[in-house]
Amino acid sequence: MTGPLAGLRVVELSAFVAAPLAGMTLAQMGAEVIRVDRIGGGLDRARWPVTAAGESLFWAGMNKGKASLAVDLAAPEGQEIVARLATKPGAGNGILLTNLPLHGALAWPSLQARRADMILLAIAGDRRGAPQVDYTVNPAVGFPDATGPEGSDEPVAHVLPAWDCIAGMTAATALLAAERHRRLTGTGQRVDLALKDVAAAMLGHLGIVGEVAVNGVDRPRVGNALYGAYGQDFICADAERVMVVGLTARQWRAILVATGTGAAMEALATRLGDDLGAEGARFAHRAAITALLAPVFAGMTAAEAGHRLDAAGATWSRFRSFARAVAEDPDFAPGGPLYAMIDQPGIGFMPAPGSAARFAASPSPPPRPAPRLGADGAALLAALGYGASERRALVERGIVAAGS
Repeated sequence: MTGPLAGLRVVELSAFVAAPLAGMTLAQMGAEVIRVDRIGGGLDRARWPVTAAGESLFWAGMNKGKASLAVDLAAPEGQEIVARLATKPGAGNGILLTNLPLHGALAWPSLQARRADMILLAIAGDRRGAPQVDYTVNPAVGFPDATGPEGSDEPVAHVLPAWDCIAGMTAATALLAAERHRRLTGTGQRVDLALKDVAAAMLGHLGIVGEVAVNGVDRPRVGNALYGAYGQDFICADAERVMVVGLTARQWRAILVATGTGAAMEALATRLGDDLGAEGARFAHRAAITALLAPVFAGMTAAEAGHRLDAAGATWSRFRSFARAVAEDPDFAPGGPLYAMIDQPGIGFMPAPGSAARFAASPSPPPRPAPRLGADGAALLAALGYGASERRALVERGIVAAGS
């Protein structure tokens, strides 16, 4: 295996987004990641979207580049296999990533007893042990009440599982931090990460908690506007919609150049008695600014607006559906720096991304397919010292899946 994490081995016992995303992130940087599922597949084995034949595109997407072991996790023998795999001797071994309950040989005290420098990263719903998913955490922390059209009183829960995604990246970072600590000190540890804590912490990082606690402000809905500065969507003459952003002074000047509204904005600032060069002032007066800009965009097609915005060096984008983005944006094209065509078992040829991080000295491997469930069982058992007759017996007794 190539990549900056070559030589690192992670055993992943997981389902859905956060933990599988963490494992895949590490795998795409060169780590050997072994996903362990129950026989027949984990909780996310058939997660939508699926193909016409019922193959999960979600599962294929979240498990690229991993090996797969399917065992009876309720059986002591199945737990023993996974425990041996997770605690296998070696400098790059002894790491388990999970968001599932661990019992028997896989419980933390048992793993620690087998390998004193063991690292376990456990993702939970909240730190008290209550079940949570992104779609319950998000309304609990307030984002749906600040999302949606200005003046609306209906909460809007977004479709992106943001907290799952951030938790997955946090888990990958935390796991590497624990592994570095072990290399420096020889000490393993358990790392606990709660999805709710990830969301609650992010509210503090973004200043939202301070906004409530210090300013006494509950963030209002502002539609598609950029909170605290200027950013707005506009409908063009061809009914296409574009988004323009004037967060920084340079971005704001570029909008004025592209739209030819510099003099009109100066006159507006004089009438308002405010400095539109200040981002807070642009937000406060966004309705008046938009009233000046909207007719300009309405008089151009999106292509014409894009040409003028690009020429001015503006920060902007065109609104697209997922399908249009995949069809039109070269960043999704196979053969570019991110996407390549892979032959995904059960699905066929499809575009898939590799790591978004590009390392100059140790390039990450290209994207690799997700494995068939249990496909690597025989090889993994052999590496643990199980003989051919033992492997056959485990398969015949339903302890380990034969794979396909």
